[in-house]
Amino acid sequence: MIRSLKLTGGVVVVLFIALFVSTSVVQVLAAPALTNDDRNVRNLFESFSAERGPIFAGNELVARSTPVDTQYRYLREYPHPELYAPVVGYYTLTQGNAGIESELNPFLTGQSNQQFLDQLNSLVTGTTPTGATVVLSLDHELQQVAFDALAGRSGSVVAIEPSTGRILAMVSTPSFDPNQLASHSTTDVLEAYRALEADSNQPLANKAIAGDQYFPGSVFKVLVTAAALESQSFVSGSQFPNPPELQLPLSNSIVTNSGGRLCGPDEEVSLETALIQSCNIPFAELGLALGEGTIGSMADDFGFEATLEIPMPVTPSRYPRGMDQAQLMLSSFGQYDVRVTPLQVAMMSAAIANEGELMTPHIVDTVLADDLEALRETEPSVYSTPLSGRTARELQRMLIRAVDDGVANQASIPGVDVAGKTGTAETGIGDGRYFWFTGFTPADQGDIAVAVVVEGVAADGTGNSVAAPVAKAVLEEMVNR
Repeated sequence: MIRSLKLTGGVVVVLFIALFVSTSVVQVLAAPALTNDDRNVRNLFESFSAERGPIFAGNELVARSTPVDTQYRYLREYPHPELYAPVVGYYTLTQGNAGIESELNPFLTGQSNQQFLDQLNSLVTGTTPTGATVVLSLDHELQQVAFDALAGRSGSVVAIEPSTGRILAMVSTPSFDPNQLASHSTTDVLEAYRALEADSNQPLANKAIAGDQYFPGSVFKVLVTAAALESQSFVSGSQFPNPPELQLPLSNSIVTNSGGRLCGPDEEVSLETALIQSCNIPFAELGLALGEGTIGSMADDFGFEATLEIPMPVTPSRYPRGMDQAQLMLSSFGQYDVRVTPLQVAMMSAAIANEGELMTPHIVDTVLADDLEALRETEPSVYSTPLSGRTARELQRMLIRAVDDGVANQASIPGVDVAGKTGTAETGIGDGRYFWFTGFTPADQGDIAVAVVVEGVAADGTGNSVAAPVAKAVLEEMVNR
C-alpha cells in the first residue's frame, strides 16, 4: 500500500514537473518566436500595452514609448522623425515594423533570449517585461550636419569610422515622419502608409543600404586603380594613350572624357593623372587590360555581391560578369551595369584610410538591460583585407592629390589632408545624373570616411560642385572637434 502511494506520488510529481517545463518552454523559451509571429493577433495588443525600450543615437533619444490613456497604454514617439526614420524605422499597428525597430524587436519588447530571467520573473510576478535600451553608433551632430547639407535633395550620406567600422552617420532623403505610422488610429496609419508607398521618390527606402541602388560613375575608378596596383602589373606612373575619343570594340559607341577634353596635353597619360583628373578613356583602356576577373575579384574583396547585416540587411552591390569588351570598358569607369549602395562606397574609402583593412560596418553599439547590463555589444572586427598597406598608402597619396590638385577640390579643407574622388554617373533616364563624392581624412584628423550621392540632372553640375560640398561639411564637423 505504502509502496503504491509512493509510486502514485512520484508519478504526480513527474507530471507536475513536465507540466511546469512545457509551460516554461512555451511561455519563456519559445516567447521570442511566438512574439514575432505575424499570426499572433493577441501579441499586437499586448505589445502596444507594454513599455517598449528606447533607442538612442549616442546620448540623443530618437525613439521612446510614452504612456497614454487609451486601450493601448503606450504610444511610440520619434523626437527627430525625418532625421532618423530611414535607420530607426517604425513600429505600427497594421503595417508591421521596419529598420532598427524591426531588427531588434525582441530586445525592445523584452522577449529576447538574453532577457530570459526577466521573462521568468514577469511570468512569476504577473508583470509585463520592460524592453531593453538600444544605443546606436550614430553621432547626432554629424547626422544633423549631413541631413542639412543635402538641403532637401534626394540622396544619401554615409560616414564610417575606418578604424572600427562604426557607422557615424546614415542619411537617406527624402525621409518621412514615423510618428504618423505610430498612431493608434488604424485609418490614419493606413492612409499615411499608402501615401508613402505611392511616392515615386521612395521615402520608405533607406537609400544608403537598399532601394534601387546607384551607378557609381567615376568613384568606381578608385576600385579599378586598387585592382591595378594590387595586380603588380601597373604602378601609378603607368602610361596610357590619351586620344580625344575612343570607339568601343565591336560597337558604334564612343567614349570621351568629361566635357570632351583631353586628359592633359601629352599623347600619353599616367594612371595617377587619369585618376586625379577623372579621365574615362584611360580607365576604359585599363579595365580592358586588367580583365573582368581581376576587377571582379577586387570588388568581391571590398564586399560586392556579399550578404551583410548592420543589423538591417544591406542590398549587395554588384559588378556584372560575362561582359563583352565594350561592356567591360564602360564598367571600368562605373557605368554599364555596376550598381552600388552608398554604404559600399564608404566601405571602399574606409579600407583605404585604414591601411587596406576593412572593418565590419555596424550601427548598433550596445543593447542595455534596465540595470545597464550589456545584453549585446558590438566589438570591432575585420571584414576583409582587400589591399596591402603599400597599395593603400599609394591610393591615399593619389586621392589627396585629387582634392588638392584635381577635380575633387570642392572638398578641400585648409590644413587637412582630405583624400577623395568625385563621380558624375548617367542614370540611363533622360539627362538624370547621380553626383558622387567619397573620401576620408587621416586618423589623426577626424578618422572618418564618407560617401555622398545626390540625385539630379546634368544641368545641376558635377560631383565636384554638388556632392563634394556635402562631404566637406561632414568632414569639417569631425575635424573641428
